Amino acid sequence: MQGKLPKRNEVEKALTWRLEDIYENEDLWEADLKEALSIADKITEFNGKIADSAKNLLEVLKLYEQSELLISKFYGYAHMRHDEDTANSKYNGMNQKATSAYLTVNEKASFIEPEVLSISDEALADFYKSEPELKKYELKIKEVRRLKDHILSKELEQLIASAGEMGRTPYNGFNMLSDADLKFPSVTDSEGKEVVLSNGRFVPVQMSKDRELRKKAFEAFYGRYEEFKNTWAALYDGEVKTRIFNSKARKYNSNFEAAVDENDVDPAVCDRLIDSIHKGFDKMHKYVALRKKLLGVDELHMYDVYVSMISDFDMEVSYEEAKELSLKALTPLGDEYLGIVKQAYENRWIDVVENEGKRSGAYSSGAYGVHPYMLLNYNNTLEDVFTLVHEMGHSMHTWYSEHEQSIWNADYKIFVAEVASTTNEVLLYHYLKDNAKSKEEKAYIINHFLESFKSTMYRQTMFEEFERKTNTMAENGEPLTAESLSEVYYNLNKEYFGKEMVSDPQIAYEWCRIPHFYYNFYVYQYATSFAAAVSIAHKILTEGESAVNKYKEFLKSGCTKDPVSLLKIAGVDLTTAAPIEDALKVFDEALSEMEELFA
Repeated sequence: MQGKLPKRNEVEKALTWRLEDIYENEDLWEADLKEALSIADKITEFNGKIADSAKNLLEVLKLYEQSELLISKFYGYAHMRHDEDTANSKYNGMNQKATSAYLTVNEKASFIEPEVLSISDEALADFYKSEPELKKYELKIKEVRRLKDHILSKELEQLIASAGEMGRTPYNGFNMLSDADLKFPSVTDSEGKEVVLSNGRFVPVQMSKDRELRKKAFEAFYGRYEEFKNTWAALYDGEVKTRIFNSKARKYNSNFEAAVDENDVDPAVCDRLIDSIHKGFDKMHKYVALRKKLLGVDELHMYDVYVSMISDFDMEVSYEEAKELSLKALTPLGDEYLGIVKQAYENRWIDVVENEGKRSGAYSSGAYGVHPYMLLNYNNTLEDVFTLVHEMGHSMHTWYSEHEQSIWNADYKIFVAEVASTTNEVLLYHYLKDNAKSKEEKAYIINHFLESFKSTMYRQTMFEEFERKTNTMAENGEPLTAESLSEVYYNLNKEYFGKEMVSDPQIAYEWCRIPHFYYNFYVYQYATSFAAAVSIAHKILTEGESAVNKYKEFLKSGCTKDPVSLLKIAGVDLTTAAPIEDALKVFDEALSEMEELFA
């Protein structure tokens, strides 16, 4: 761990991203922002006229495309400058100005979609014939019109939009209570030292080797959530009721149907996920039994879930070593893929280390027509190596997609967004495991994979099931109270972890602290993406070039098809249970490997 953080101007230049690739100077940034606002004014001249002629439709879409290209650049530049030092007032101002301009353009262009929907199918067919250039925008038009049955009149759409801010109240309330108002007690470790708890510190404390500390922290932490259980329930009930209002207004049969339709995904995909995970409970229970054995405890409790099963080994990996490891691990993807990764390293696409004021976490971002960028906070851990290849996966998906598709068709949906990143992680896992220098190192690598699998495939599916059950309860008129919500969550926890785990009563209140329950059925996509990535990585490692070519075709396809059809290009068919079942087999194999190491 490093000591005092450097100031931004003290960071070695080679470890910072080169945003000059977007704008050589900020006068050019200012000019693009002004140009986008000017184009927005031109767009408004077509208000009420789009359906009049093919020429009008073509011209307004051309203008909108120009504005989107400019927004991608000026907004991307400003938010990345802001994130490299959030205390920099100049870049704070630029980011605010860029955000304001972005919202202004979108507001002025908001009439486009309703007017495109007002065009009849027959008239639209004639438009394509009279203005062949419209074919360039056909996929975008189809995506807008796909939801036609659920789009309301202009007046009602405006009414729902105006209620949108009010509808964020439950989530805003959750964040304020969780992050600002909720204060946690201190606990003492086994040596009597005081440890102050917080939301941010809870999981690191649960990873401590000190079991007495973990137990005290677990009970104190969830005890605090229990004190406010009725408030959490009221907030979550408000979230679900908001969804019911919106899904009914848009003529959907359920909240879940409305949520998945936005991503153009069949609800059966999620149903198969839950069913397959239930059938694979034996493997999760095998994992729990292995964890109990390796930790050497008579009873395994919920406060034993996060601590590493490998107690006497750790890995430190420098950034230079991480780059070399990534290139070796990603070698199966071919010379072209590796060549682009090397460009990212050599041409400063990555902002590597932490500095004062830098945004936490990691992400892949950028500007269409330039190249992707990655923000890291690299700190020499194994987890940081996985984060590097994860974000590189996102960036490579973006690179291939943007080089093959227009700005309209390049923006892949959230449902497939985690596939490329996780595929890279799985390839890294296999490389590290196969090249481990000792039994302890191999066990450490396998432990990392098992924890990722458990957290993504099982835990996220459990979250999804909780969300499905509680939304259905509300839709059926059943009250969502602290008691009913806690009962649903506790029973799911017992079912998922099995008999070898003591489901401590405090875990019944874990639902209170999960922000994803306010993300409108988002979590199942983590699990489906993980399963798809495991399948793709297996094909790449066993089938070679043919699988790589299919995978790269998927990466190049952007959003040109619905997400499930896109994954079929890479050989993953989520209309069947096979990808989930295959992923569970890989999990089982990793468990068996770990058992053999400690037999």
